[in-house]
Amino acid sequence: MTRKRTQNRNGRARGRRQRTLSISLRDRGQTTQDFAVGIGVFILAVAFVFTFLPTILTPFDSSVSGGQTAQADRIADRLVDNLSDSDTSPNTINGTAFDEADGELDKRVGLRTAGDQVSVQIEQLNESETVMSIGHEYNGQSAASSARIVTINEPPSGLGDEAAYRLVVRVW
Repeated sequence: MTRKRTQNRNGRARGRRQRTLSISLRDRGQTTQDFAVGIGVFILAVAFVFTFLPTILTPFDSSVSGGQTAQADRIADRLVDNLSDSDTSPNTINGTAFDEADGELDKRVGLRTAGDQVSVQIEQLNESETVMSIGHEYNGQSAASSARIVTINEPPSGLGDEAAYRLVVRVW
């Protein structure tokens, strides 16, 4: 039995057509589910990197400028110099003069910028408990700070027998 060749409209003879090969998904290495899981894991990994990359760089990004740090250091130096007794050691400040400096803090330390807020606290060395404070109230916000170790001559009543205190100046 031979098969007769048919001709198409153009007069060409048509030969026997080859069979189409079908590919089964079981024979392939990757299915649709594998692809979806792989893309999902990739997207989660990229999201993780973009989420935690800013926290890696956070210690190097500070909202406190170098000018504020220098200003806090300058204010601490001026306070210790202006409030210290000239008769005793240079780091011994007068407790009553410290209390009187509250109203005239801007003038006493020479603040020229009206936008900066200053908090000056005298704390105990061991417990970091505030003994005396002047200036604005500090609530734990981001601030430049400078500290000096001082003794208090003529301390206010109820201070106790501490030998040294920490003078902390914060500017924000």
